[in-house]
Amino acid sequence: MSTEEKVKVIIVSAALQGHINPSVRFATRLISKGVHVTIVTTELARDRLLKNNVSTTANPNSQNQEIQFEFFSDGLSLDFDRDKDMKTFISSLHTIGSKNLSSLITNLTKCQNYSCLIVDPLLHSAIDIAADLGIPSALLWMQPCALYSISYRYFKNIDSFPNLEDPNEKVQLPGLPVLEVRHLPSYMLPSTPLHIRQVMVDTCQVWDKVKWVFAISFYELEEEIVDSMNSLSPIYPIGPLVSEFLLGEKEQKAVSMNMWNVDGSCLEWLDSKPSSSVIYISFGSVIVLSQKQVDNIATALKNSNKAFLWVIKPAEKGSENDAAKLPSGFLEETKGRGLVVTWCQQEKVLMHPSVACFVTHCGWNSMLETVTAGVPVIAYPKWLDQPTNAKIIVQKFQNGVVLNSGEDGIASVEEIERCIKEVMEEPSAKEIKNRAIELKAGARKALDEGGSSDKNINHFINDLKNVTNFN
Repeated sequence: MSTEEKVKVIIVSAALQGHINPSVRFATRLISKGVHVTIVTTELARDRLLKNNVSTTANPNSQNQEIQFEFFSDGLSLDFDRDKDMKTFISSLHTIGSKNLSSLITNLTKCQNYSCLIVDPLLHSAIDIAADLGIPSALLWMQPCALYSISYRYFKNIDSFPNLEDPNEKVQLPGLPVLEVRHLPSYMLPSTPLHIRQVMVDTCQVWDKVKWVFAISFYELEEEIVDSMNSLSPIYPIGPLVSEFLLGEKEQKAVSMNMWNVDGSCLEWLDSKPSSSVIYISFGSVIVLSQKQVDNIATALKNSNKAFLWVIKPAEKGSENDAAKLPSGFLEETKGRGLVVTWCQQEKVLMHPSVACFVTHCGWNSMLETVTAGVPVIAYPKWLDQPTNAKIIVQKFQNGVVLNSGEDGIASVEEIERCIKEVMEEPSAKEIKNRAIELKAGARKALDEGGSSDKNINHFINDLKNVTNFN
């Protein structure tokens, strides 16, 4: 490749909110360094982008280059409920969708010389497509480096694991605190539906075909874990891949895809509250709370006498079950100190000075956002990487506490109240807040010029410039 030729890469991403946003933010980082980026995703993403008035085309010769989007069908109609029927969605994505993706990428490479395919694990078939076309590929890991280490060691049979039927069995792995089976990612456990586990099994089979593995995390957050993987399968943190707003920019330069209408009134409401006084509660775009969970959280919030902002999603269109309802009289009894909304701009909420802590399901995107914002965490995990993330919060990050749930996964009223007090009132609250502020500084430093993530991105681009055999 001549030094004058612009490096061009394709990022292949699922249209899920927790996948497309990190992909777009990585694209923004690469574009700022002179790389031309095409994001390939499904038609569902195009539908959402157009609804948000986001341009889906870009001029590759423009000095102010934007992301170029290309779309393929996953084999399902736009109104098909992919969250409700994940099994059908995954099956269609990996059969019909994979064929459509192959055709699209093949056509794109006939028109331009691409240096690399950067692939979302959920669309791992693109790694084989890249190999067939003779193009190097990279994996963009959407979970913490800890989950990559655990998954790699387990599915590659690198380390011995205990009986996964016993949730109390201990697990000791390099770079990680001692875990119990209950803290492992749920896709490893026998209770996991086969179609969920199969995604990881299939992804594992193509790991050795990629030239780079990138993490949306940052080195200083998971230093021991990253170092422990150097001799097995190096992973390169390039994050935190969060909104520029969380990194101190006045405007968001990256595209964010919201699946629901945002209620902006909550920001004005937060303006009326004292500094570090509000409990923020949100469980992301996928988690659905049971009626008992909602009842217990509501009672604990009422008893706490503290201000709170609670995001509760409405029931999905066509859902078989209604969303859990707030207890009768709750809104009246907490009027003035509590606000319930259906969706919000989370990054702006987390950066608001009135927010004291974040009750979260511990999805990795939410975790990176709260770390970058310097907000303490009350962890209430459910599945996938969330139990592991929650465990690491206490033993590694030390920027929050974890709710102890029963076998049914439901935390009691008393337990929720205990955690609120520990993070907001007790002597430990100051230590937790100080640690959260330290992590915030580390997150921003990683992406600064010369920071750990910035260096990894630069090394990647230089690697691409030094490779000459591209189609």
